[in-house]
Amino acid sequence: MKALIVERQGELSLREIDLPLDLGPDDVKIAVHTVGICGSDVHYYTHGGIGSFRLIEPMVLGHKASGTVVDVGSRVKNRLVGNRVCMEPGVPNLSSRASKLGRYNVDPAVAFWATPPVHGILTPLIVHPAAFTYRLPSSVSFAEGAMVEPFAIGLQAAARARIVPGDVAAVIGSGPIGIMTALAAMAGGCRRVYIFDFSSEKLAIAGQYPGIYAVNAADESLVSVIEHETEGWGADIVFEASGAHKAFDAIFDIVRPGGAVVLVGLPVKPVTFDTHAAICKEVPIETVMRYANVFDRALSLIASGKVDLKPLITDTYDFADGVLAFERAASARPSDIKIQIRVSENGF
Repeated sequence: MKALIVERQGELSLREIDLPLDLGPDDVKIAVHTVGICGSDVHYYTHGGIGSFRLIEPMVLGHKASGTVVDVGSRVKNRLVGNRVCMEPGVPNLSSRASKLGRYNVDPAVAFWATPPVHGILTPLIVHPAAFTYRLPSSVSFAEGAMVEPFAIGLQAAARARIVPGDVAAVIGSGPIGIMTALAAMAGGCRRVYIFDFSSEKLAIAGQYPGIYAVNAADESLVSVIEHETEGWGADIVFEASGAHKAFDAIFDIVRPGGAVVLVGLPVKPVTFDTHAAICKEVPIETVMRYANVFDRALSLIASGKVDLKPLITDTYDFADGVLAFERAASARPSDIKIQIRVSENGF
């Protein structure tokens, strides 16, 4: 089969590759329809790795996807053949200690698509466990189905924050995950979310949503805006979704005493922050590594219309133009949120 492959840092190709398609008894075979390009995919292309995950050999990219089930294993009870689905890309060892604790996202043995040495799914056919495959309701398109995965990260952040209805939140960074986090915070009960960034284009997209107030950090400081809007008390929750080093300089100045800081963005290098300020306010610091036990909830929120992700889909490329799609994503146009690749026109 053809697949979109990162051969090495800076080199992509669309070529034939031998990929295993053996159907286990608990698996489903899926014809891939739509795949969203993630920042991690771009990082493997442009930098050859992310942190300790390094490219050693060519790897198929892609992990945010939807498609159609074309075959099922002998122990799959649900009649899934012909159903449109989205797929949770991380498969843990379900007998591991992490899985038994309900934290399978941090299972050291998790196999996650497009994370070395595991191939991704930018290819026409894949095999995946039925337990991590979810039917798309008729109200959810293939394109939206490929957005469930990034929204699940935002929902994991909201869950880690332990939102209380009526909370005020601040989100630092209005990239795809920052906006997803803001939407998840609103869906989780926040009455207002302030999202900060230097990109006026991305802020304009985020600010379209009711309850989300976009603030250009080039014009107004995080501290002054939150102080003014909360009468000096501070935000109940601060989500750091940029990964920028400077974001940590004032992060404990904008959270209220006893509030929460949730780290969602992944800095390229180690960062420092004011431990004294965190202790004086007794601020719990939560971290987010992908997601666990929220994928079906993310899909349900989209299906219900509570969360509309369609405005975040910037453009869609045909599979044959997949390399161009990655070059576009790597160029980081200010107005781009999510670029998708349509692998198949009909999911078969």
